[in-house]
Amino acid sequence: MAEFIPVPPFDLVVFGATGDLSLRKLFPSLLHRFLDGQIPAQSRIIGVARSEIDTAAFRQMVHEAHLKFAPKDHIDEAKCTEFLKHVEYARVDATAPASEWGALKDALADGNGNVRIFYLSTAPSLFVTIAQRLAETSLATPTSRIVLEKPIGRDLASSRAINDGVGAVFDERRTFRIDHYLGKETVQNLLVLRFANMLIEPIWSRATIDHVQITVAEEIGVEGRGDYYDKSGALRDMVQNHILQLLCLVALEPPNTMNADAIRTEKLKVLSALRRIDAQNVGAKTVRGQYKAGLIKGKAVPAYVEDLGKPSKTETFVAIKAEIDNWRWAGVPFYLRTGKRMGARRSEIVVQFKDTPVPIFGAGAGEPNKLVMRLQPDEGVRLWLNMKEPGPGGLRVKTAPLDLSFAEEFGGVRYPDAYERLLMDVVRGNLSLFMRRDEVDAAWDWADDLLAAWEETGQAPKLYTAGENGPDQSTVMLGNDGRAWWDPE
Repeated sequence: MAEFIPVPPFDLVVFGATGDLSLRKLFPSLLHRFLDGQIPAQSRIIGVARSEIDTAAFRQMVHEAHLKFAPKDHIDEAKCTEFLKHVEYARVDATAPASEWGALKDALADGNGNVRIFYLSTAPSLFVTIAQRLAETSLATPTSRIVLEKPIGRDLASSRAINDGVGAVFDERRTFRIDHYLGKETVQNLLVLRFANMLIEPIWSRATIDHVQITVAEEIGVEGRGDYYDKSGALRDMVQNHILQLLCLVALEPPNTMNADAIRTEKLKVLSALRRIDAQNVGAKTVRGQYKAGLIKGKAVPAYVEDLGKPSKTETFVAIKAEIDNWRWAGVPFYLRTGKRMGARRSEIVVQFKDTPVPIFGAGAGEPNKLVMRLQPDEGVRLWLNMKEPGPGGLRVKTAPLDLSFAEEFGGVRYPDAYERLLMDVVRGNLSLFMRRDEVDAAWDWADDLLAAWEETGQAPKLYTAGENGPDQSTVMLGNDGRAWWDPE
């Protein structure tokens, strides 16, 4: 059974409170933490947006969003009502002068020493402006914290400008750059698997591992985010943050402690060791794709350009052969892949081990061992091993999994999702699962080189049919290395 330890009383201000992320993820997450007794009665949650509504209307909006986005929760109405008593609303235009921020100042009056947190669920272009206004209005106290949603900029230069501006008000110890993938159970379990099991860590290197695959596949298209997505593309939207963070956790060296900076320093070393992709090798090491019309679960879906309503050369899919130039991983490719309108929604890490040196059971007997860690939709870990198939008539080798399904092993209990865990970590001041500034810089530095190589070579996206796992060229990229994507039925 999970033990939910209450956090200190807090005041959480959510900018962009009427937006999709806030209503779909943040407020439902806070509701669940309240139901599990983690949020003290003195805590306040203040939604901030430009909408001309009052607190009663905002509470109704939050309630209706929960019913829409989490219809299976079946939470008692009385408990929802109790939670909503902690929710308030303040109308503020983030771009307005500090003199027009009176509604938020009034809402935060009489804080009674609560931990004060500002969550910026807005466009990155507003991050610096909001931080400056918080300083001008004296709402940013010496102990208050700020949470920044990704993406932090669209390249290294813009990321540095944002971090400089926010950093002028909130120092690094009070800045929480959130990546919800780092809050997933399986991602955190990766550290435990590696560093709490003597069976695993001694073989976690180029000596026994053939390659690693990281896949983040989505069935959905741009879903109303067309304007943002077309300026971003799959590399900026997913690879530079989510996927590189997963790569770091697979590849990092053992930290001396589980201290936040110890972990983040080891991740930075991995990012610094990533081999650069330039105009000379970008064609062999990357594939860009864009979905065309097709079928998703038997339903016809339009092409990306139809969703967007105009021609575009933005990639909705990217596959990358990444390499880490350090002692542990030299010669081990990391194949990274993400895309929209793919065959199934899944996020997983596949660690494939080398084959046995001598096939004493005959050629083709069994398959190389694989450790498959699935982040979504069904979190769990599978270790694929070769075993004797039961029965008479000779020795036949069969590949079968040792299966740890979180739903089955820890069934009957609802465990916090990523945002729930990360929000409570912000209140506690625990930075372990948040990105440090130099991590963000290193990731953008690597991604900028790749983007420049695409621009220099004119590498256009290859079309793939919606419902497939990307363009054929991504299969060829691995095939040229004698490998194949892990695409279970």
